[in-house]
Amino acid sequence: MKRFPKLFLLGVVLLTVTGCSQTKQQTVTAVGSSALQPLVEAAGEQFSKQNSQAYINVQGGGSGTGLSQVQQQAVQIGNSDVFAEQKKGIQASNMVDHRVCVVAVVPIVNKKVGVDNLTLQQLQAIFMGKIDNWQAVGGPNLAITLVNRAQGSGTRTIFEQQVMQGRPSKKSSEQDSSGMVRQIVKNTPGAISYVAWPYLTKETPALKINGVKLSVASVTNNTWPIWSYEHMYTTKNANDETKQLIDYILSDNFQKHEVRQMRYIPIKQMHYQQDATGKTTRIKVRD
Repeated sequence: MKRFPKLFLLGVVLLTVTGCSQTKQQTVTAVGSSALQPLVEAAGEQFSKQNSQAYINVQGGGSGTGLSQVQQQAVQIGNSDVFAEQKKGIQASNMVDHRVCVVAVVPIVNKKVGVDNLTLQQLQAIFMGKIDNWQAVGGPNLAITLVNRAQGSGTRTIFEQQVMQGRPSKKSSEQDSSGMVRQIVKNTPGAISYVAWPYLTKETPALKINGVKLSVASVTNNTWPIWSYEHMYTTKNANDETKQLIDYILSDNFQKHEVRQMRYIPIKQMHYQQDATGKTTRIKVRD
């Protein structure tokens, strides 16, 4: 009988230690924009190393999917290249918009095209199908093959808003991801498409627009005409791990290093701002 209390206490201690070591890991799932996906993956990996009880699950699927999923509360974060107000069926007022950086969208071509500059009007005419041979814009006698992003893609919404400006695109091949678009353009003579800047490689040359080369300066000064904010949408009752991940991405250290290194642009560097209609205005400098 005297030994029972000691055994009982030992059991309590073991149960307490075991319970502490099996604290449930919290999963934060971020779904949506393939343009933002590489940055959120990098942030999630670093954040998880510093917060062992958090697991960050990052998936693509397009901005429309991300917004729809977070609206249904099926995921914690909906990554989007566009404002929620731009997507039909999305109740933006029920969500919180966290703008984490700026991304540029760039037209790319197959290496055999041999063209390095288009005016915005020429780019528009190509995607409308009015120009269907590269010879018409100073290239070889080679048919133009259009590669578009799928409906629901935020990158496509940016391109349609800022390049097509309400004009219809010619029916063409549609792809679900920036990576697949890049691969098809690389392997298809005469192909043209567009990707977010982080997906740009030497295998698919970038075009100048109106003689302007893509650079941080040309985006921040708005001389590069195709850019947008990257948004991470959450519900109004986001959990602590979700808030901490977004705070980590917005931290000065992450913005200064990873955001710039991965060819996104910190919002603080921008001299211009956009609204949900695509209207761009210069940011007033406070005295």
